Amino acid sequence: MEGKLIEAQIIETLLLNILNFQTLIATKASRIRFVAGDGTLIDFGLRRAQGLGGYHAGRAAVIGGFDATSNARAARDYHLRPSGTMAHSYIQCHEDELAAFRSFAATRPDDCVLLVDTYNTLESGMPNAITVAREMEKNGHRLKGIRLDSGDLAYLAKRSRAMLDEAGLQYVRIAASNQLDEYVIRSLKAQEAPIDVFGVGTSLVTGRPDAALDGVYKLAQADGRPVIKLSENVSKITLPEKKQVWRAIDDRGMFLGADAVGLDDETDIPVMHHPFVPHQSFAIDRYETEPLLRMVMNGGRIVYDPPSITETARYCRERLEMLPAEYKRFDNPHIYKVGISSRLKELRDRLIAQHKK
Repeated sequence: MEGKLIEAQIIETLLLNILNFQTLIATKASRIRFVAGDGTLIDFGLRRAQGLGGYHAGRAAVIGGFDATSNARAARDYHLRPSGTMAHSYIQCHEDELAAFRSFAATRPDDCVLLVDTYNTLESGMPNAITVAREMEKNGHRLKGIRLDSGDLAYLAKRSRAMLDEAGLQYVRIAASNQLDEYVIRSLKAQEAPIDVFGVGTSLVTGRPDAALDGVYKLAQADGRPVIKLSENVSKITLPEKKQVWRAIDDRGMFLGADAVGLDDETDIPVMHHPFVPHQSFAIDRYETEPLLRMVMNGGRIVYDPPSITETARYCRERLEMLPAEYKRFDNPHIYKVGISSRLKELRDRLIAQHKK
């Protein structure tokens, strides 16, 4: 970001808020998508989000791989797919569960998902849902699905699937919610739970277990001269000057697992150095590299064609497929290398020595 000092200072907070939070949520969504496979993922998190953060979380979740959001306002504003199911309160305010199911089916005959665990999933919820599904068939409609929101989800999903199939309702899908995250979904998948749709709330919109993404915004150049911030903690020493980031790609067309940060006028970076550990480097000169930073605004005007959320999500998915599996596994993943060019290292080291005098 280049501009007058006051302009750059004013925009700092907004940029950090947008990039840090939505990157955190999109990353969480991507991890959940990774384990969910082809399962449908819906953002259920607005009620548990930190204030208005839930509004932007819906957008970020779809970019990270979710299919829809229950946040109607975010869906409207960002052109996302809105999706949700009935509430327990809807059932409770009717005289009995069957009456509630019939009322809901009459209102939403082509998009009806019944919540079956308000009272007793297997003894009342599922039998009543099957009754309504058969009534809907007689009227030329089909029950879209049932939702499980408590209890042993794997066990209940298997029993519910068996009951639906025995009733000739193989087309009815099973949705599940209740404190889901990537680890719970991975466990459900390992147990071969027949769940088609996952509604993920708290863990998604809070980025659990990471409360925040700690991205920073530091001055790197002032009046045409490079500047630096020093610290006793070497990892907090900033990198001076205008920069470009280069990503290495191997001969298979996959990410090598190495990004090099160099000065913005560099086009050839043969070797990258560890940013904090002396005498540790990695040669990247035999690999293809691509620049990651591009201009999006100039003179206060947008200078590129902003992609739609769908296009952004597709790009995210395509790029993630280029990341080798060893970097994406949950247990003992490979560490993605980030280094600095020789010229940037020399400039940084010179400024460190200058300001330590």
